[in-house]
Amino acid sequence: MTQVLDRPVELKTPVSPAERTARRRALLEWVAIHSLGIAAALFFTLPFVFVFLTSLMSDSQALSRDLIPHTWEWGNYRRVFDTPGFLTWWRNTLVYAGLGTVLTVVSSIPVAYALAKFRFRGRNLSLMLVISMMMLPPQVVIIPMYLFWAKQLGLSGTLWPLIIPMAFGDAFSIFLLRQFLMTIPNEYVDAAKVDGCGDFRTLVRVVIPMAKPGIAAVALFQFFYAWNDYFGPQIYASENQNAWTLSYGLESFKGMHHTDWNLTMAATVLVMAPVILVFFFAQKAFVEGVTLTGVKG
Repeated sequence: MTQVLDRPVELKTPVSPAERTARRRALLEWVAIHSLGIAAALFFTLPFVFVFLTSLMSDSQALSRDLIPHTWEWGNYRRVFDTPGFLTWWRNTLVYAGLGTVLTVVSSIPVAYALAKFRFRGRNLSLMLVISMMMLPPQVVIIPMYLFWAKQLGLSGTLWPLIIPMAFGDAFSIFLLRQFLMTIPNEYVDAAKVDGCGDFRTLVRVVIPMAKPGIAAVALFQFFYAWNDYFGPQIYASENQNAWTLSYGLESFKGMHHTDWNLTMAATVLVMAPVILVFFFAQKAFVEGVTLTGVKG
C-alpha cells in the first residue's frame, strides 16, 4: 500500500524588479571594486616582477625586448656579491639602519612619554618645537652640521655623523609615539604609581608593553629611512668607499655596469629584499600602530 505523506509546498517568492536591480547593482559594485584592487596590485607589483626577471637574464638578453629569461642565470647574484666593496656596503647599511633605529627608539620613547603623560609648564611649547623640527628641511642645516662634524670633530668619511644624532631623538618619531601614547588611558599609569612604581618603572613595566604597535611603527619608519638614505651618506661618506652604504654604492655600481642591466637589476633586488621582508613580517604591527596613532590628541 502506498502511503502518501503530506508535505508543505514551498512557494518561491517572486523577485520584484527593484530587488533584481539592487542585486545587479551590488554585483557590479563588487566587480568594479575588485577590478580596481587587482589593477592597483598589478600596478605596484609588475615593476618588481620586471626587475626580478631582468636580474635573471643573460647579458645579451637583458638588452632585448624579452620579458621571460631564456635561461635562469642565478649566478648573477653571485657576481654582484663578488663585486669589490658590495659586502662592505651591505655591512655598513646594516650598522647604519640597525644601530640608528635602536638609538632613535630608545631616545624618543622617554620624550614622547613626558609629552603625553606629564603635566608641566611649557609642555605645549615643547610640543610645538618638536613639530617645528619636523617642518625644517635637512638641506637648511646641512652646511653648519657638516662643518661641525667634519671640521670640528673630524668625522668626515664615516657614518658616525648620521648615527650619533639619532641618540638624541627624532622629531617625527617623538610626535608619532606621543600621539600613540595619548591613546593609553591615564588610569593604567595612575594605578601603577599607586602600587609604588616610579615614573621610569611605570614606563618600562606598563607603558612600553602597551605601546608595542606604536614602537614597531616608529622602528620600521626609521629603519626604512636609514636603509634607503642617499643624501646623508653622499654628504659625509662619499670620500671613503669603505663607509659607503648600499643606496650610495648602488649608484657607483650602475656606473661600473651601465650596460649590464641584469647585474644592475640583481643588485637592486638585493637592496630591496631586506626592506620587503621586514615589512612583510612586521606589517601587522606596523598597520596597527599607524591606525591607532592620532585617535586621541
